[in-house]
Amino acid sequence: MLTTMDAAQALADLTEISSQVVNVVIATADGEVLATTIDDEGRAGRFTNLLLELVNESDEARRERGLETMTQLEAATLDGSIFVVRRGGVLVGATTRPDPTVGLVFYDLKHCLRAVAEPDPAPAVSRRRKAADATA
Repeated sequence: MLTTMDAAQALADLTEISSQVVNVVIATADGEVLATTIDDEGRAGRFTNLLLELVNESDEARRERGLETMTQLEAATLDGSIFVVRRGGVLVGATTRPDPTVGLVFYDLKHCLRAVAEPDPAPAVSRRRKAADATA
């Protein structure tokens, strides 16, 4: 079961590691925004609808050509790109500045998607050692 907290943490991790993304939305396939970097709720909803429209149109083109399921999409313009990755009932969409490192953006978005779609049931454990551990 997806939670907003899982999505919020995955979004925080994504924005920490990926300097190329500008705006990000994590949403369900029916358009429910789970987490976003966009402050304005209306704008976040419009961006999510755009992402879903891109996915639906690419799915239609894919079906017409008899191709496998679409899992990732990039739409590039001179002003930047839009990326979408999806898995099951969740998608992660992002905008970037011009000329992003495409493979790296897809990698980061897929990592984020995995964190949301397959949240770790165990609580995060700090990898830092305590001062007492260091003296042992």
